[in-house]
Amino acid sequence: MQGPARRNPRHSLPPPAIEVTGGGGGPTPFSSNLKGILDFRALPNKSFDDLWNSIFLPLGHKDRLLAQAVLNFTARSKLQAVSLPLHGVILLVGPPGTGKTSLARGLASRTAAAVHGTFNYLEVEPHALASAALGKSQQAVSHLLGTVIAEQAASGPCIVVLDEVETLAANRSRMSMEANPIDVHRATDAVLAQLDHLATHTPHLLFIATSNFVGAIDEAFASRADMIMTIGLPSAEMCEAILLDTLDRLAQVYPKLKRLRDNPRVREAAKHSLGLDGRRIRKAVLSALALSKETAMDPSSLSPEAVYDSIELAQSERTRMEITK
Repeated sequence: MQGPARRNPRHSLPPPAIEVTGGGGGPTPFSSNLKGILDFRALPNKSFDDLWNSIFLPLGHKDRLLAQAVLNFTARSKLQAVSLPLHGVILLVGPPGTGKTSLARGLASRTAAAVHGTFNYLEVEPHALASAALGKSQQAVSHLLGTVIAEQAASGPCIVVLDEVETLAANRSRMSMEANPIDVHRATDAVLAQLDHLATHTPHLLFIATSNFVGAIDEAFASRADMIMTIGLPSAEMCEAILLDTLDRLAQVYPKLKRLRDNPRVREAAKHSLGLDGRRIRKAVLSALALSKETAMDPSSLSPEAVYDSIELAQSERTRMEITK
């Protein structure tokens, strides 16, 4: 799928001007006064579509996510917020390595394609907004949401990914009275206030938030989510799909590896990968290339035994980590 024509948002961003990258391109560096923005590009985006295709979820989960995201742009502007509240927030929660961030990026691109529009995409770096100085985090959050993101949303449809959202909307009921809790409270208050304002005034804006720690998210933020979806560890069928997909992608570079797909030992490795997250399964396959110097020198010589052994090592490492928790 070809990307949209390049857009120039100079009218809505502080100087110096920046160009939005279209199609399959990557992000463009930002001015230092756009604190907290990690990535900015136009949607749809081919690289994000590839991420969407690389994530394996239970049947129907992707369809539900996409339908909820599309609804935000087709119906929200027509609904009365008081009695039919859509805040434009989708929350993805689950353990690390399950693909939440990749899924969020892919969902953003697929939504733009489904609605047949050219969207702005922003990804927030929440840790860049934290400050030890009293009131600074609150000011940074208010500026990011109330100025930078609001201006982008005013210029056209916009999707914003809030990775590790608990950093911005920390659970106030679980905070200790250390490490400047007043400012953390104020920062969370600012997030909630800005979300309410944006929900009312910018209906063509969607936030896709992710978190590894659902209990760390403020309950008031979670209550504003239009959909909360838990992205868990892959099932046995999904483990096999992830492992085979990883081998297929390697085979695009090293065609001789196509022979591994139907190998019984590789199938055993896929079954043995149950309990690993998707990222760890993919890394285990890549680690198999480094089990010997010979394979590292010639990845096309990767053997089925090496794939199985690497999965077994990953399982052993997972067990040791769980014991030491």
